[in-house]
Formats: sequence, C-alpha cells, structure tokens
Amino acid sequence: MSDSSKRFGAISGALRKLFPGAKGNAARHLNVLAGLVCGIVGSGKTNLPAIAGNVPFNAQEESIVKQFERWAENKRIDVETYFLPCAKALLAALAPSGLVLIMDGSVVGRGCLTLMVGVVYKKRVLPIAWLVVKGKKGHFPEDLHIAVLELAQPLIPEGANVKFLGDGEFDGVGLLATLNGWGWKYACRTGKNIKLYWEGEEFSYEDMGEAIGPGEDFVAPNTLFTEKKYGPILAIAWWRKDCKEPIYLVSNMEVAEEACREYAKRFAIETFFSDQKSRGFHLHKSHISDPARLSRLMIAACFAYYWITYLGVAALEGGWQGIIHRKKRCDLSLFQLGLRFLRHLMRKGLPLPEDFLEILFC
Repeated sequence: MSDSSKRFGAISGALRKLFPGAKGNAARHLNVLAGLVCGIVGSGKTNLPAIAGNVPFNAQEESIVKQFERWAENKRIDVETYFLPCAKALLAALAPSGLVLIMDGSVVGRGCLTLMVGVVYKKRVLPIAWLVVKGKKGHFPEDLHIAVLELAQPLIPEGANVKFLGDGEFDGVGLLATLNGWGWKYACRTGKNIKLYWEGEEFSYEDMGEAIGPGEDFVAPNTLFTEKKYGPILAIAWWRKDCKEPIYLVSNMEVAEEACREYAKRFAIETFFSDQKSRGFHLHKSHISDPARLSRLMIAACFAYYWITYLGVAALEGGWQGIIHRKKRCDLSLFQLGLRFLRHLMRKGLPLPEDFLEILFC
C-alpha cells in the first residue's frame, strides 16, 4: 500500500466517525475533503496541483485538480457543516479545564486575509472558526472581530469558563462589551495613548508606564476605558523583564496577575500561523484569490493541522519521542513532532491510527 493510500485511509476513517450518517453528496464531499487533507499533509503545500500529486485517487492529476476546484467552488460546502461540528466536540472536551481563546489575523492565498479564533491546547492553538476577506496585511474592522466570535460562541458548552486574549487590534469597546455580555473574561493589549478615567480624573496608560520599571506593574482597578468611558475595567501597565517597554492591558479579570499570566498565552497563535505557512502547509501560497474558496480550503488545512497535532501528542504519550527525536529533551513543537512521527511510521511501514480526532477530545 502506498504512503498516500495509508494517509487517506487514516483521514477518511476519522472523518467517517465524525460524520457517521453521511450519505450521497455528503459522503462524496467528505471523500474529497479526506483527499485534500491527505494531499496537504503529503505535499506540505496548499496549492491544488501539489495536493493532487499526493492523493491515491484513480485519475490523472489534472482531473483531480478539477475535482478539488469544484469542491472549493461548491456553495454547499461550508465551515458550519464540515468543520464546526468537530470544533464543538473539541471545545466540549476541553471545557472542564477552562477554555482560552485567542484571535488574530494573517495573510492567506493571493490578496486575502483570514481572521481566526482558536483554543489553546497543550501550548498550541487549534483553530475553531474563521472568516476570509479580500485585503492586504492590516487590521480588521471591529464588526468582523465580533462576527468571527459569533461563529464560535454557540459552540461553547453552557457554563464553561472562557477567557479571551487579543493583541492591540482587539481592544474595541464594542468587542469588549460583547465578550462581557457573554460572561467571558478577557485580557487584551491596548495602546499607551488610550485615555482612562477614575473618579473624574483623566490619565493615560503611558502615565502608568512612566511610573514603573522592568519587572514592575501598575494596576488601576474600576477604571473607565477610552473617551467612551466604557467600564469599569482593570487597567494594567505590565513591564516584563524580557521586554524593552511596558505592555498595556485592558481586562475584566479581578486580579492583575491572572490577566498578565493569561495574556502571555496569546503568543501561541503566532506558532499556529507559522505552522500553517512557512514551517508547514504554506497556506499563503495557495494561489487562490477568492475568499469563499480559500475558506473552504482552510477546512482541509485545519483538519490537517488537527491530525499532525494529534500525531505529536500520540508520539509523546506512546513513548516514541526517544525513537524519533531525543530521549531526555524535546525541543520540537507538537506540530513538528507530529510530522516527524508520521515520516517514521511511513518509513517503517507501521499502521497509521484512524482515531486522530479522539485523542484531541480526551
């Protein structure tokens, strides 16, 4: 059996478990999705010709590319149907320990941007929901921030403890009010020039930062935020010892130490985009310029990311680290460890597990 056949069998088996009742067109759509995931992992790329060359379909590569193109153009293929059920199951499994959500944007395809929210899992971020729009690198409007989170919010189990982390793009009053209305905690970076109000007095984050040095923080509870006087919020000027200047945070958490500790996890999403791009599947080089088609392609790319992350977890929990890397220390990410484990299984002719979604939900 070829390597591509082994990959395809493992992936299609997992997808059938996730969608057990799929028949007719739905079953065919899942079969093509499994092929896309298989080809993305096999090629390390997201352009369709490269994917087509790494799937076991019994057809010419040009025909396979056409099949993938039709799938990406099919309006019946959407994130709500073919990805969010998996994301919902993942969130339900992680909810007992609390959910930390992170949102950020990045360039994908040709002339497009994606805004994505993901959940922190073992120091990585697993994608939950996203939107793709036309545009060059830059900030998204606040209404899109809220729109992406409105995709994710119904997936959250009732009563779950949710914390949202965002950089300086995500400090809009409308977004913060939405999060607060859902009962979510948040810690978002903001600008030093932002105005604050306390008992009629006006000051800025920069004023707070000027009062501290490296390793110190300045905390202003029950403060009103921006000239809109939203709040009360917890305003924090936090000067980490490893930073050249203070980090300014707006939060609704009760304790500044918690807000700072949680915000430090935000940097994990940078590793997701690097895994999907330069160190992984090169999502920014898919050559697709249509946002809807890119969003559908991202369904396959995100499933591929789930699978490789699973293999990294399986390698650690199965004691494979010392065989494929080092016995005493692992300096590879789960994603890179998963890629190495997959290559090892292929090289040794060992079977690939078909339950790659299950370990993520344990």
